[in-house]
Amino acid sequence: MARVSGYPMERLYAQARRYLPGGVNSPVRAFRAVGGTPRFLERGEGAAVWDAEGRRYVDYVGSWGPLILGHAHPEVVEAVRDQARRGTSFGAPTVLETELAHRVCERIPSCEKVRFVSSGTEATMSALRLARAVTGRELIVKAEGCYHGHADGLLVKAGSGVMTLAIPGSPGVPEAVAARTRVVPYNDAAALEELFDREGREIACFIVEPIAGNMGVVPPVEGYLETARALTRRHGALLVFDEVITGFRVHPGGAQALYGVQPDLTCLGKVLGGGLPVGAFGGPAEIMDRLAPDGPVYQAGTLSGNPLAMRAGIATLDVLAREGVYDKLERSARRLAEGLQERFARAGVPAVLQRVGSMWTAFFSEAPVTDYASAARCDVRRFAQFFHAMLEQGVYLPPSQFEAAFVSTAHGEEEIAATLAAAERALAALA
Repeated sequence: MARVSGYPMERLYAQARRYLPGGVNSPVRAFRAVGGTPRFLERGEGAAVWDAEGRRYVDYVGSWGPLILGHAHPEVVEAVRDQARRGTSFGAPTVLETELAHRVCERIPSCEKVRFVSSGTEATMSALRLARAVTGRELIVKAEGCYHGHADGLLVKAGSGVMTLAIPGSPGVPEAVAARTRVVPYNDAAALEELFDREGREIACFIVEPIAGNMGVVPPVEGYLETARALTRRHGALLVFDEVITGFRVHPGGAQALYGVQPDLTCLGKVLGGGLPVGAFGGPAEIMDRLAPDGPVYQAGTLSGNPLAMRAGIATLDVLAREGVYDKLERSARRLAEGLQERFARAGVPAVLQRVGSMWTAFFSEAPVTDYASAARCDVRRFAQFFHAMLEQGVYLPPSQFEAAFVSTAHGEEEIAATLAAAERALAALA
């Protein structure tokens, strides 16, 4: 197929729809929640991306979270380039896997050993299988609005694209599989306790995003994670933190280090691969050693521990380990969040800016969002208007009210100022 630079987005989208279901390879990219034609991006550098028509945007999608160092960070690019010359895949052990695993276990409090996979979905799916094997139980508990990938059993009342597209579950998931999943409201410790009191002997694990990022950014209320930890221990179940988004994003040791609550299993992805496809799950050696070849729980993957992803991950974590990196992220994110909240207030637009570290969401709501129900009450029509107004001003936001946006180390004073100025113009246009 010939290169299509300069073609109108509508033509590119029509071509894509001919060969790809919905014209995309992940549903939320299709702009269904906000309307219009998705932007086809050609390149990225630092905090900016350029589309196929040559327009530049300040980017707050960041590949949905992995690009904490911005696009095409020189050290990551050089690491990948060097590895590509040496070989892209071997299907055999490499020292790179050990090096990245060592960095993960140094940083993530709960991990003594990790198993690399190729996606966050694969990480959560494998962690749940391991939890069932360890406990000898079948029931899985998840929180409403938390998205843990598209594995059967985890799409029940999920967030992310499932929430964006208003899909209640998913055809193709057998009823018998969905029946082994229990759902409780996020941030509702009493509902979780009631469920464990009723069915605790059958529950293998509670899987939760310690900071919800797939119904927008919703932090845990005080005591929620601590209650989850206490209940799972009391009833002999495992606590699984899905830190695919939050791992290395909100703190060098993830949300579990930020809040001081240690799970039994941790699922990772996104930042871990520095922009290349990767996932991982980890925990104490006594649990992880149940995996084959040492134990009976089978899990495998041809591209698991892929050398390109390992090199990109090592380079990314090494940059993040430098003094002052997370402080800079916090300053930039705080300035952006406070600036946007101030501009919403001046414009008389009911909106709540929720942020943890460098992940944030502007909810078009009159009250803070604490769970799925309050997220679902947000004004999605007003969000869509704001999204397109910002796009016209050269700012690329996630095309859904129910997704997190991300600040990177590449977002400096200039990019933050430009974003705030764009927000003023966008809000004026909506008045």
